Amino acid sequence: MNKSLSPKTPTRWYDGLAKYQQQGVAHVLATVVAVNGSAPRALQSKMIVTLDGCCDTLGGGSLEHDVTITARQLLNGELDPNESRGFKPLKAGRSEKAHAVRRDAVYTKHYPLGATLAQCCGGSVTVMFECFNVTPPMSLLVFGGGHVAAALMTILAELPCQVDWVDSRAEMFERYLSRDSNTADGQVTYQLPAHIRPHVDEDPVDFIRPFVTNSARRLSTAKGTQYFILVMTHDHSLDFELVRATLDCLLAADSKTELNEKIAKPYIGCISSATKAKRFKDRLLQRGYSEKVINKLTMPIGLEIGGKEPMAVAVSIAGQILQLYHKS
Repeated sequence: MNKSLSPKTPTRWYDGLAKYQQQGVAHVLATVVAVNGSAPRALQSKMIVTLDGCCDTLGGGSLEHDVTITARQLLNGELDPNESRGFKPLKAGRSEKAHAVRRDAVYTKHYPLGATLAQCCGGSVTVMFECFNVTPPMSLLVFGGGHVAAALMTILAELPCQVDWVDSRAEMFERYLSRDSNTADGQVTYQLPAHIRPHVDEDPVDFIRPFVTNSARRLSTAKGTQYFILVMTHDHSLDFELVRATLDCLLAADSKTELNEKIAKPYIGCISSATKAKRFKDRLLQRGYSEKVINKLTMPIGLEIGGKEPMAVAVSIAGQILQLYHKS
């Protein structure tokens, strides 16, 4: 399962904006909002800056160099805005809430294009910085393509998240196939939002470790609950193996981070009745898992809102993960 971004950086700012919005990558849209005198680019010129790349240009040279540095400092939460003096390093001891608010806001910075920037244009420009996706979007790994999972995808299609949807049965995704799904390279295309990625694999367990590893790396500076593993397959035995494999992976991850509570932790949920939940927990205890480890598992899954229809269950699941995500 490859979660890496394409190595090719978009050339135009609007292509970059669409790509990074879709993929949930943190980025800054830098826009020239005022021009006085001679300047390297016109009013409303734009560029996109990520932590490791840029697309389009505001004219190059020292101006663009400073815009890039400023944008990345904003993404990292390293700057404190001051209306009269521009930007200053963030002071120590600021609350996390204030820190987050600063990164989510819109800032402007004035640039005289003279000796300070070593540009001979002689005019000045003001650049507006807009931060997007500073808070990582929800990342979900969903096992099972049944009725509840399909209903859940209808909800997730409208939310800012990244979803990998796995089932061992290719027929479960047939309803989503595009008419021209048989491409020249043998790849299958689906009529699903780009942020929902179906996977057909005979051994779904193989998706767990890469997902946990990638999520933990991507969220190494975040905390709370920002990635979710949802188990809802057609096979109770497979559900149990997926739960076990996930707990084992998290135990290994916890040992490396020394149970650091400030690092983002996953939600592990399994769809079930009360009877199935008790059976799973008893089996895990018999296999030597501690109560503390078993308590990482949410089972039954979802909020208690009533209703057994697939969409009602999907709403309860979506409500629970949104509640946890926004409290983190």
